[in-house]
This record gives sequence, C-alpha cells and structure tokens, in this order.
Amino acid sequence: MIDDRTARLTAGVFAAVCGLSGALGLLASAVSVENRFVVLLAGQTPTLLVIALVGAAVAAFAGQWAVQAACLAVCAVGVGVLAPLYIPGADGAATPDPSGPSVRVMQANTKIGRADPASLVRTVRDRGVDVLTVQELTDESIDGLQAAGLDDLLPYRFVVSYGPGGEGGGIYSRFPLSNTRNLEGYLSANLTADLDVGLREPVSLLAVHPAPAYLFPAQLWAAELRGLHGEMLADAPRDNVIVSGDFNASYTQRQYRELLTDGYTDAADQVGAGLLPTMPANRRLPAFTGIDRIITEGAAVTALERIEIVGSDHHGLVADVRLAVPAAVPAPQNGTRTGA
Repeated sequence: MIDDRTARLTAGVFAAVCGLSGALGLLASAVSVENRFVVLLAGQTPTLLVIALVGAAVAAFAGQWAVQAACLAVCAVGVGVLAPLYIPGADGAATPDPSGPSVRVMQANTKIGRADPASLVRTVRDRGVDVLTVQELTDESIDGLQAAGLDDLLPYRFVVSYGPGGEGGGIYSRFPLSNTRNLEGYLSANLTADLDVGLREPVSLLAVHPAPAYLFPAQLWAAELRGLHGEMLADAPRDNVIVSGDFNASYTQRQYRELLTDGYTDAADQVGAGLLPTMPANRRLPAFTGIDRIITEGAAVTALERIEIVGSDHHGLVADVRLAVPAAVPAPQNGTRTGA
C-alpha cells in the first residue's frame, strides 16, 4: 500500500505540475513567438488556469501549503489579466461614442459547408440581421443558402468559392456593396467590401479567415494575421470599419491582441462579454476557445450574443454595431469653392 507520506508527495507533484501549466499558459500569452507549441499553449491559457486552480485544491487537501500558494499566485495573475475583459471598456482603450444608425452583424463558420442552410437563413430572418459574414463555404453550400432564401433577405452579396474544400467565404448584405475584393496571398477567402448604409462615407467591412495554427506552420498563421492587420490599418482613416470572421486566434494569443491598435477594439471587450468561447460547438465538450470575433474602429458594439449554427463546429455571433456619423465638411471660406 502507498503510505500517507508518499500520497502527499504524489499529490504535491501533481499540484505543482498543474500550477506550472497555468504559468506556462500565461507566459505563452505574453510573448509573440511564432512557434506552434507556444501559440497553441497561449490559446489554452484560460483552461490551463482552471487546471492551476485544481492544483491549488489538491495541494490544500494534501497539506502542501507552499505548492498551494504557488498555484494560487498563478491563478491571481490570471484573474488580473482576464478579469478586465468582463468589464466593458476596462482595457483602457478609448471607447467611441458614435451617434449614427445601428446595423446588426452576424458571423458564421459553416464547417466546410455542412451547416444547415435553412436554420442559418431562419436565424438571419428571426434576428433581423443586416450583414452576414460567413466562412468555409463550398459551391453546394452557396446554392443551399440561396435555395433557403438568403438572397431574399440579404440581396447584395460578394461570395468566393474555391470548390469543395471549404476555403470559400462570403459577405451577404441588406445594403449595397461596392469595392469588393478577395485579398491575395491567403489560403482561404478573406474579403473586403464597402457598405452603403446611407451615410456620407461607406462602412468598410472585412470578412476574415486566416489559416489555423494547429493545421499550418505558426509562421504562416502569424503572417496572415499581420497581412490582415495591414489591411485594417489601410482602412483605419475611414469613419466606420467592421472586421468580422473566424480569426483562428483568441484574445489570449498576443498576435491577436496586436490587431487591436489605432482605434480598433474587440467587440467582446467593448460590452464586457469576456472570452466568449465559440469552439467547439455541437459536441459534448463545451466551447473553450473564442476564435470567432468582431472588431470595430469608429463604430461601437452595443450588444453581442453567441448563437448556435446548426451543423457547424463553431458558435456564431450577432452584434449590434452603432455607426459613427462622419464629420461635416467645413464650409468654404472667403468666397472660395471646393470641387470642380
């Protein structure tokens, strides 16, 4: 039989490993290393902090007080890092206070076109969605959405399909689209378009889907995120920019947080929704990572909800986005005229 001393020692070692896991998650979250192990570890930081808390409980049960203190210290640091996400605007970034109209944006990953089109269209209809960004489209799923009546609800669309592999993507809109473009150099469709919502300046929309780090080299994942950041900065002078999609990156990965510059803020952070995990979905295992995200610049998110996408391995998002009204053009001075 195992004596009491050996049992306590074993429990202490187990608890120490739990605490170390949490500490490694926090460290990985803080660095910008393009290594697959580090990137994936950073993405699991919240889960690893829960494991550290389990370690603290085990250490307390075994009377390993030093190990318990170490585990609790790791948990305290984690709370200090993540708790502000549950307080609207607590990251300290300037929060816009726009006074324009609101649009409702929905984000949906269709799991290589396997999401049920009738259910997705019903969600668009029931929730009064104005703009839908969708990933992993196939030719068959595009036809299925059309047959289910999506084009009747959102008559303007920009859709790109690469065949049956699920690398396609789309923007469906109640508002007219212009300047549509499929960004070059990405494995999946990453789309941009201007939305004419009736303001002096159109709303700039990006529907994004960078390559996942768990399937491809971390360097490629990071490069695609940097490329999208460049596109976002090119649009930053616009009055309203909305970036919506499956980022294949979560808030605890530094490469994602580096997108949040020059006035860009995360929707979940704006409303205090926290980490808002969206994957996996429709499984016995609860969602534990939030890679479906919405980011805005100029505009502000006033409400955000996670929704079910029937047949997909992702949850979707629905966000109410209040737009900024462009500043009035200064009146001509001294009798001069502007324009031709």
